[in-house]
Amino acid sequence: IDIYSLHVDCKVTSRFAHTVITSRIVNRANESREATFEVELPKTAFITNFSMSIDGKIYPGIIKEKAAAQNEYNTAVSQGQSAGLVKIADRKLEQFHVSVSIAASSKVTFELTYEELLKRQLGKYELLIKVRPKQLVKHFQIDVHIFEPQGIHFLETDSTFMTNELSEALTKEVNETKAHISFKPALDQQKKNSELDETLLNGDFVVRYDVKREATAGDIQIVNGYFVHYFAPQEMPVFPKNVIFVIDRSGSMRGRKIEQTRDALLKILQDLRPEDHFNFITFNNKVAEWKSSLLPATEENVASAAAFVQTLAARGGTDIDGALLSAVGVLGKAEGLLEHTISMIILLTDGEPTSGERNVEVIQENVQKAINGKYALFCLGFGFDVSYKFLEKMALSNGGIARRIYENADAALQLQGFYQEVATPILMQIEMQYPENSIEGLTKNNFKLFFEGSEIIVSGKISDELDILPVEIKAQSHTSNLTLKEEANVKEKEQVFQNQRYIFGNFIERLWAYLSIQQLLEKAISAQEEDQKALEAQALDLSLQYSFVTPLTSMVVTKPQQKEELANKPTEAG
Repeated sequence: IDIYSLHVDCKVTSRFAHTVITSRIVNRANESREATFEVELPKTAFITNFSMSIDGKIYPGIIKEKAAAQNEYNTAVSQGQSAGLVKIADRKLEQFHVSVSIAASSKVTFELTYEELLKRQLGKYELLIKVRPKQLVKHFQIDVHIFEPQGIHFLETDSTFMTNELSEALTKEVNETKAHISFKPALDQQKKNSELDETLLNGDFVVRYDVKREATAGDIQIVNGYFVHYFAPQEMPVFPKNVIFVIDRSGSMRGRKIEQTRDALLKILQDLRPEDHFNFITFNNKVAEWKSSLLPATEENVASAAAFVQTLAARGGTDIDGALLSAVGVLGKAEGLLEHTISMIILLTDGEPTSGERNVEVIQENVQKAINGKYALFCLGFGFDVSYKFLEKMALSNGGIARRIYENADAALQLQGFYQEVATPILMQIEMQYPENSIEGLTKNNFKLFFEGSEIIVSGKISDELDILPVEIKAQSHTSNLTLKEEANVKEKEQVFQNQRYIFGNFIERLWAYLSIQQLLEKAISAQEEDQKALEAQALDLSLQYSFVTPLTSMVVTKPQQKEELANKPTEAG
């Protein structure tokens, strides 16, 4: 079985990435063989299309409602043969895998398309392409085209497998608003050494970039009646923050996990700003406050905290409820400190609650009542024994987010990286306002916090009669209440994209659908049951209308001899 051509074609238009992977395979044996197509794609992406073409006959993947697809599938295939086509590969990627039997000297072409909105983190966007052909490929090529009307501020490529020889196959052209990156290694360049037919191409190919920002009220782009508004203010004073680290030291954290936690906390302590206040609460079946109140992050206090962190040892049960309520208590006592500051609780745990209150619904209720919208709760789940669903619901109900920390060599870096994302809050209570009667399907437009290096994105559909789209942003910075205003001329904005040759269709409309689905699904996690059903029904409609494989849809792939397989989107909560 010979993969004679593999092409990754990625077009990024205004942060929205559309990637097509095409693999052409020939069976050079004189009998039937299995041809396999295996792609790792970012978890944040939605698959939108897949097809196989065998000797000229096309077998498309068809996207259906998940339950309906599952029923059909179960009828078509005797139980137990269900081989899902997509599974989680690691913390950033999921793997799509399909194989099909092809006759001697037959050819098959696989084509997979997926889309995602690139998320700005720590001041840059990252486009990740996983490269793993597992054999030498005669025609191998990666093409990335980027068009950013705001202008490209910087652009870099990075790769885990690049050698001096391979880097000769990499070209980059960057001008004011466009970039083209091409990687086209010849067969000889792909080889590990001249004697063996082993490939060097195995790992990550990454493009990182950021855009120029001039307008204070962000940047508005419009295509075919849909708008997107990007807002990422810079160089603003940072809010002092009050952080309570709530650390699980139950028996299951013993060994590598507690070591990595200690390493990460020592680095995080160094990142605290002098105007921040902090405290630690550690818990197993008992809850222990390091100090009875918040301490300023002076050199002395940070050193004393570092000494304390070094002593963290793991044993005993897990009282999540008691620990979180303690943290809220410490913040509650510091009322005077809390003016013009931002308070957050960061929970790190690796298991289910086993002591104190064990019912997760009761814990969620207790915590929400205690926090009462005043503080943000971030939940980090270490490994796969945690109930991620429980942590995610608790974080989203309290103005924060959840993240799974994968148990591997870089766990300490994952913890530190998460802290860096939330370390510099520069705005709070952000309201993005648009003319109510002229916008339909507006995505989320109120945000509790904005962290430096990230970006707020709002999208919607503009009614036909609007010529000027006025925007007003209200927010609180550390030093003042802000009101920013901007007007966008609809016709002028539409012109920007008119003559671009590699714009894919109605990309802002697809961006709007992608963002809407993600936000509806996120909202459903912390909603009441009836609301949850309504939010999921809306997300399902959009998923079907725009052909996205989301947690609510499945792609049915029918192979020759009518054999069906399903591609479902895995989620972190399983």
